[in-house]
Amino acid sequence: MNNTNQCPIGVFDSGVGGLTNVRALMERLPMENIVYFGDTARVPYGTKSRATIETFSMQIVDFLLEHDVKALVIACNTIAATAGQRIRQKAGNMPVLDVISAGAQAALATTRNNKIGIIATNTTVNSNAYARAIHSQNSATLVRTQAAPLLVPLVEEGWLDHEVTRLTVREYLKPLLVDNIDTLVLGCTHFPLLKPLIGQEAPGVALVDSAITTAEATAQALSAAGLLNSENPAPDCRFYVSDIPLRFRTIGERFLGRSMEQIEMVTLG
Repeated sequence: MNNTNQCPIGVFDSGVGGLTNVRALMERLPMENIVYFGDTARVPYGTKSRATIETFSMQIVDFLLEHDVKALVIACNTIAATAGQRIRQKAGNMPVLDVISAGAQAALATTRNNKIGIIATNTTVNSNAYARAIHSQNSATLVRTQAAPLLVPLVEEGWLDHEVTRLTVREYLKPLLVDNIDTLVLGCTHFPLLKPLIGQEAPGVALVDSAITTAEATAQALSAAGLLNSENPAPDCRFYVSDIPLRFRTIGERFLGRSMEQIEMVTLG
């Protein structure tokens, strides 16, 4: 093992939702060091122009590269949809994983009737990124997308099994279930927390958790590049944000599934 194997994985998101990806990485790759950046001062990205999202994304990537990361995980669907190509150009030969590529791949491997549904934020849906990723591998696949923006604040409120959330999920799923989808991609970092509820409202439909699929893709990429860290009894996970708003720790720990020991605020740009 060389020193590069000990370097951390860089994970980033426009806010707090990407911590679901950190959680999945911790479970799949328990010996890896992780550096997380959430741009909480400038969230949401979904209302901003492509040029602005690319600028912000480049600033985050520069920050993570300063921490000698060995791989990048784009844990934000909006960033992946709008700035993924530029990030890969910047990263050079470094492995770059993203939730859309991993989610699309997993959906294609899961579906049996070739009918896939996507629920995501407005920006991700409007980008058509999931459909493009799926159709690039199988043009015959029926892809139905549904924007589900109201689910984001409901998750952050902690209403994971609330009747309001259940009724909202039911409404969003109606047009997808009419098309007889057998696979549903949870195309937003907030949505994995709603898996139990969504599973109840869409019985018989396989749910693709973008956090889990991205963690698996990361494990495969690191293994292929000979970059796995296999000798690290005390892995280090550092959290950086551009602002620490009220309730951030509470929401963050809900997403992460454990306590956040060290949160440091940094200003980019």
